[in-house]
Order: sequence, then structure tokens, then C-alpha cells
Amino acid sequence: MSREQQISFGFIGIGIVVGLTIFGFFLTSAVKTFRGFERTVTVRGLAEEEHLSDVIIWPVQFTEASNEQSQIYTSLEENVVKVTKFLQDRGITEAEITIGVPAVTDRSAQLYGGEGSAAFRYVGSQTVTVYSYDVEKIRQVMRGIGELGKQGVVISVPEYGSTTEYMFTRLNELKPEMIEIATIEARKVAEKFAEDSNSRLGKIKNAYQGQFTISARDINNPHIMSVRVVSTVTYYLID
Repeated sequence: MSREQQISFGFIGIGIVVGLTIFGFFLTSAVKTFRGFERTVTVRGLAEEEHLSDVIIWPVQFTEASNEQSQIYTSLEENVVKVTKFLQDRGITEAEITIGVPAVTDRSAQLYGGEGSAAFRYVGSQTVTVYSYDVEKIRQVMRGIGELGKQGVVISVPEYGSTTEYMFTRLNELKPEMIEIATIEARKVAEKFAEDSNSRLGKIKNAYQGQFTISARDINNPHIMSVRVVSTVTYYLID
């Protein structure tokens, strides 16, 4: 091998060594940066508000009992008139009132149950349902339901446990503000964590909006709705 070739190979070797050294330096730096970005904290922020329901569904169910089937239907029809008049006299419109079909049971025709054990052979029920956006007005009327009892209308608990239902339909109006509040609360928690760990809070790695839930505040105030959402946010931590 000539001297010129030796010199040439020497320069190539030096270049390779220098290149590997520089590459190693940048690789080490990149690994450190990557590991730094992988330090994260995941936190949750809660937003909760209380609102009055804006829709009420009130079923008024009444019953009758008799040994004459025709008398059952007659009595139920009379009760429909009484209940409807009671509601309309208190400001509930015809459009807010729905009259259900009567349901009559012949106890003697039932497969189970002793014959002659019941005082009346026929038992009938019917429901008049109020659907209204004026929740407070309907609640006021509900307090005076005893007046129907004085008129001979036997008010009963609706079948299958279907009691007064309250709904809240304005959720879409609340979503943007509540999500913002939940995100702010999550950041407060993350900042406190970063402070306690001698770090600084970085950018958001990812975020998840939880499902909105609407439920009665408590059993005694079912018309007051509790609206909740939890946001989950993951932040990078910076040394």
C-alpha cells in the first residue's frame, strides 16, 4: 500500500471516529430529552352544577272497584272528568294533559288467587298524565291533589313504580362552560403536583372528556338536578 493510500485511509478513519462521537452526543441528548418528555402526571377535574328541571311528567292514577263491569267503566269516565277539571281549573292547559286507556281486571278470571276472597270482582284503573315545561306551577298543583279525594276520586300509586318524573333538557347550553371549569380544576391539581415534585408543568399530552351525568340532587328534592362532568388530563412534567 502506498503512502498516499495510508494517509487517505487515516483521514477516513479519523472522520468515522469523529462522526460516531458527534452521533453519540446527539443520541444521548435525544434520549435525555425523550425521557424528559415521558415524565407525565394524569389528573382529573370535576365540574358540578345544580339546576332546576325544566320538564315534569306527572301521572295521576285513580282506581275503582265493583262487582259490575259496566259500573267500573262508568266510574272511571266520571273520574276522568273530575281530574281533568281539577287540572284545568288550576291553569294546566288541554295540550299538557293526556288521558290514558282504562285497565280493568276480572279477579275471578285470574289463574292464581282464591275465588271469593276479594270483596269486589272487578278492579279498574286509569291514568291522566300531565307533561309540562312549567315545573313550579305543576308542583303547586300537586300539593292540592287531596281535593280530588274529597270528590271521591281514589288516587293510587301508578303501576310499575312509575312516579313523577323530572327532566333537564338544557345540557348542551352548559357543556362548553362546564368542560372549561373541569379543565381548569384539573390544571390546578397538576400544578400543585408539579410544585411538590420540584418540576414545572408542561404541555398537555392528552385529554379526555368524561360523560355528563344528570341526577336528582336527593330523594326529597327530585326537581333539583345535579349536573356533573369529570375531565381527565395528562400533562408533561419539566425539570
